[in-house]
Amino acid sequence: MTSHTDPAHPIAHPVSRRTVLGGAGLVVASAALISTPAGTAHAATGPTPFTLGVASGDPWPDGAVIWTRLAVDPLALDGFGGMPDRSFPVEYQVARDERFTRVVRSGTVATDRSRGYAVHVTLTGLQPGREYFYRFRALGHLSRTGRTVTAPAFGSSPEHLSLTVASCANWEHGYFTAYGHMAAERPDLMVHLGDYYYEIMPYGYPVSSGVPRAHKNGESRTLAQYRARMAQYKTDPHLQDAHAAAPWLVIWDDHELENNWADEKPELWDPNFLARRAAAFRAYYENMPLRASSVPQGIDLQLYRRIQWGDLATFHLLDTRQYRSDQANLDLIKVVGAEAKDPRRSITGAEQEAWLREGFKTSTARWDLITQQVPFVQYDRSAGPLVWGDMDSWDGYVASRERVVDAWVEAGVRNPVVLTGDIHEAFASDVKRDFNDLSSAPVGVELITTSITSGGDGSDAAAKALEWNPHITFNNDLRGYLRLDVTRDLLEARFQVLDYVSELGSSVRTRAVFGVADGEHRLHTIQA
Repeated sequence: MTSHTDPAHPIAHPVSRRTVLGGAGLVVASAALISTPAGTAHAATGPTPFTLGVASGDPWPDGAVIWTRLAVDPLALDGFGGMPDRSFPVEYQVARDERFTRVVRSGTVATDRSRGYAVHVTLTGLQPGREYFYRFRALGHLSRTGRTVTAPAFGSSPEHLSLTVASCANWEHGYFTAYGHMAAERPDLMVHLGDYYYEIMPYGYPVSSGVPRAHKNGESRTLAQYRARMAQYKTDPHLQDAHAAAPWLVIWDDHELENNWADEKPELWDPNFLARRAAAFRAYYENMPLRASSVPQGIDLQLYRRIQWGDLATFHLLDTRQYRSDQANLDLIKVVGAEAKDPRRSITGAEQEAWLREGFKTSTARWDLITQQVPFVQYDRSAGPLVWGDMDSWDGYVASRERVVDAWVEAGVRNPVVLTGDIHEAFASDVKRDFNDLSSAPVGVELITTSITSGGDGSDAAAKALEWNPHITFNNDLRGYLRLDVTRDLLEARFQVLDYVSELGSSVRTRAVFGVADGEHRLHTIQA
C-alpha cells in the first residue's frame, strides 16, 4: 500500500471521518489520455461557453490538472451559466508549443449539470520539469490557450523556482490589476492563500476608496449563489490571464464560505450552516484546478496536501479552517490569555498536525514552505503589558503554533518559511520559538502577502505597532502580491505593490526586497 507520506502519491491524506451530507454526482472528469489530436472541430453554435477561462494546478513531475467550466451566461441566477440541461463533450489538447504543432495528449471528457459544467482533466505521462500548453473545444468554440509547467523529477536538484503569492481579492474593493501583473511575471507557479472570492452581500464591506464595481445575486448561501458569485469573479480578464499564465496551488480561507467560520461553527448562529458549507465546498471544487483527492464529500473537502519541486522545495499546503477549534474569547476580546493558550485547542486539528509533523521529519528539501492562511507570528497590537492579538490568527491558538515550531526545530528542517495571507497588509517577520523572549534567535521566517484588492487602495505606510514588535521587519498597507525567487542558496522575496486599485491602470513597483540565506533562519534586507 502506498503511504500518504510517499512523495510519489498525489493524495496527501484520506477523506476525513465526518458525516457525509450529500454531494452525489460530483465526479471528476478523468478520461483516458490518448496521444492523437482532438477530433475535428464542428461549426460553432451560439456564444462561446469559455467565458470563465482556463486554469491548471497541482503540478506533479508527470502532469497537472487542467480545468475549464462551461458557461454562456456566467451570471445566471440558477448557477448553471445558461447551459442547457444535458451532457456536453469537451475536447482537450496538450502540446509542447503554443501553436499546437507538437500535441502530446488529447482526448474528450463529458460534463453536465451534476458537475456544474466543470471539467477537470488529470494529466499523466508528461515529462518532468517541462513547459506545456493546453486548450479546450466545445460547441465548436475553442478556448484560450493556457500554459502549465510540470514539477521537476523526484530526487532531482533544480537550481531555481519562481512563484507569485496572492491573497484576498474582493471584487467590490477594486480591479484585479495585480493579477495581470502576476501573469506578466510568467512564474513557474502561482500560490493563492485564500479569500479568492467573497460571499458577502453587495456593498456589505465598505472601504474608504469606494465600490468601483458591485457584487451580484445577493449574499452567497446556496449552491446556485456560490456558483454564480464564483463565475462573476472568473469573468475578470486579469484573473483569467493569471490562471492561463502558470499552474496554481490553491487553498481557501474564510470568505469562500463565510467570514471567520471555524470547523462546523459559523461566525453568527445559522441553523443551515452545514448545508451552506457543503454548497460552498462543492462550488469551490468545481471552480478550481484541484485533483480527485479534493472532490468534496458533503461537508468535507480534502485540501491540505504536499507539492514537491525536486529537492529544492516542498510546499506544505495547510487548511486552518476546516478542523480548527472555535476562536478564543468568542472572537471579541483580543487579549492573548488563558483560553488562547489552552493546549487542547488547535487551529489545524490533531490529524493535520500529525501529518505536518511527519512531513517535517521526512523532508529532504532545501526549503520547506509552510503555505497557509492566517498570520503566524505573534503580532501585539498594544504597547501595554498584555498581548493583544487577533483571535482568528495563530495568536488565538498559541499552543498550536508552539507545537508546529517545535516540530520543525526538532526535525531539523533546513529552511522553514511560512507563507501567509488574510490580513490585507504585507509583513516580513522572523519566527521565534518562544515569543515571550523576543531577543532569542529566530528559527524561521514568515512572509505575508498583502491583498489583491481587499481593503481598497490602502496607503504606503507602516503600523505604529512595529515599535513593540521587533521581530517584524517590514509592514506596508498597499495592495499587490509577493514574488519569490528560490535558489539553493537564497530565497529572495519581493513585495510588489500598486498605488491604487479603485481604478484600472496602476503600474506595479517593488516596495521592498528581503532575502533568507540557506541555513540562517532569519531575514536580511536587500532593499528597504
